[in-house]
Amino acid sequence: MSLPLGSVYAFSVLLAPLEHVLNASRSELASVFGISAVFFTVGANLAPPLFGRVRAPLLVALTAALAGAGVIIAAVAASLSWLIVGYGLLFATGGGMAFVVVQQCVNAGPRTRPGLVNGYLVSLFPLGAMLAAPAFGLGIDWVGVRQTLAGLAVAIGLMGTAATLLVARAGVVLAGSSRPTVPQGAGLRDGRRATFWKLFTIFFLAASAGLMVLSQAAAMVVAFGAGKSGSLLATTGITAAIAAARLAGGWLIDRLPVPFVAASAQAVALFAAIALTVMPSAEMAILTLGLIGVGYGLISGVTAGGVASYWPKADYGRIAGRTYIAWCLAAISLPVLAGHLYDLTGGYEMSVKVAGIANLLAVLVALTLPWRKRGNSTSDPGP
Repeated sequence: MSLPLGSVYAFSVLLAPLEHVLNASRSELASVFGISAVFFTVGANLAPPLFGRVRAPLLVALTAALAGAGVIIAAVAASLSWLIVGYGLLFATGGGMAFVVVQQCVNAGPRTRPGLVNGYLVSLFPLGAMLAAPAFGLGIDWVGVRQTLAGLAVAIGLMGTAATLLVARAGVVLAGSSRPTVPQGAGLRDGRRATFWKLFTIFFLAASAGLMVLSQAAAMVVAFGAGKSGSLLATTGITAAIAAARLAGGWLIDRLPVPFVAASAQAVALFAAIALTVMPSAEMAILTLGLIGVGYGLISGVTAGGVASYWPKADYGRIAGRTYIAWCLAAISLPVLAGHLYDLTGGYEMSVKVAGIANLLAVLVALTLPWRKRGNSTSDPGP
């Protein structure tokens, strides 16, 4: 289910042909991606209230249908407005809902080590983008952008059907959010609230630096002296590194304390930013920007697995959906600021320094996370 939805990260491949068929400007089309990021987050928070009210297979099918319908509308869109409705609103909302529904379905079962599987789930989005980018390019060359979008809608339909059948076969039951007992409720609630805001802050800081690199990797390595081949290598390599790091982040917290893994991940990104600041070059840029992306990928896996470690499994989707608000805010913060700083200075040196500061703050916050997991019981007394 997640692989075709990850194609949202490959939207840049569609920009040039959509400019032609819709007679729209690059800035107008770029805004569609920003809108889709917002509504992906909206969808991620719309799904949890439906847990326990709508059967899991039906919920998977409905979210897939919403995402697929949005892509169909985008494929036949006669104007920018219809593209925004189809791709930016319906596809993104359905995709955000489906993403959290799938995560909740996986976490509904007993998990003694939830980190790896949750790291795997979040790694599927960048992996889907890696598969979608060349597929989009070939499709546009062979049949055109509208037919390529129609093919994406078919892929979502097929994968959604398969996911629905698998969830039904597994007999997954989604429960509503749990509530602590009255005597323990206040302390447990306050402890988990503090943990949530710490995870939220770490995810925001790491994603701000990581999305800056992910969104502008080619331009950044060129600014540091790399050629076209180097920029293509960096773009592909960084995306692959982030996907692998998301998987690794989840795997690591099954074996090591969450604060240690989170702080170490951001320490790696911090040292990379320092190294690029001290020794700016094309080769160093490719290496260190990749490491900043790895730091972001690790935190993505840590966050997904951390929610499963700190909260009862019935609460997974609700808490995960709220943490993705941090991703949305990150997408419109440092990546946008980096573009502005480039316009002012003609380079990305200052942006790398700001990313380093974000990584340093993330290290400090990560060290304050609870060092023990709370398990899946509502009777846990909290910190």
